[in-house]
Amino acid sequence: MGEAAVSPSLALGIVVVVLAVVATIAVGAAGLDLRRAVVAATGRATVQLAVVAALLVVVLESLPWTLLYLVLMFVVATLTSTRRLGLAPSRPWAALPIAAGTVPVVALVLASGTVPWRAESLLPVAGIILGGAMTATSLAGRRMLDTLGQRAGEYEAALTVGHQHHEATLEIARDSAGLALVPPLDQTRTVGLVTLPGAFVGVLLGGGTPLEAGAAQLLVLVGLLAAEALAVLVTIHLVARRRLLTDELAARLPT
Repeated sequence: MGEAAVSPSLALGIVVVVLAVVATIAVGAAGLDLRRAVVAATGRATVQLAVVAALLVVVLESLPWTLLYLVLMFVVATLTSTRRLGLAPSRPWAALPIAAGTVPVVALVLASGTVPWRAESLLPVAGIILGGAMTATSLAGRRMLDTLGQRAGEYEAALTVGHQHHEATLEIARDSAGLALVPPLDQTRTVGLVTLPGAFVGVLLGGGTPLEAGAAQLLVLVGLLAAEALAVLVTIHLVARRRLLTDELAARLPT
């Protein structure tokens, strides 16, 4: 009797379950109360990717559908950063830094001809850039808000010596926002030495040469770094202009 072959989907399911269990055990052993979050995140990712995979079968057949899907991704990214910053959905200011990081970088890549105007090329590159801009916005904004909350006394002191509100904010909290760029900087510095990121592996698995994979990954890494730097820059000034302040923090800081 021959051995039964394990289907790729079954193998994937087994690996996902095992890794989720390992992550849950590690989090528990570290004394962090995040075990439920690990399980929930794994389950959510599984469902979301299954739905997205089914949608992309249709979306990737049409450029207009792809553009519409990118708009949906942008809306979700904005809502995610808005919630992460503690703002109400009625104050979607996070859309500005996300757009400021994503739109010019994707436009430059398309204008250069490096990525063709095809759905299967546009969607992954734009999605990666958009995700990076969202993460940078959330991290930079959150760090600035935390710093302002912790150093509210220094902020008030800066006002008393003649600084304007935005000047005091920049003086107190601007440096903390720069920490949002540490992950992409580290990833760019160590690419190929510590990690082989998704674009590189994807090109190789798709039959491309190592040279083509390296070029694709370089494009993604530099594009991400540019997009995240732009997003952080806009986030800094939105916080300084009190557009991204939570109601609680705005009440604590002098007006």
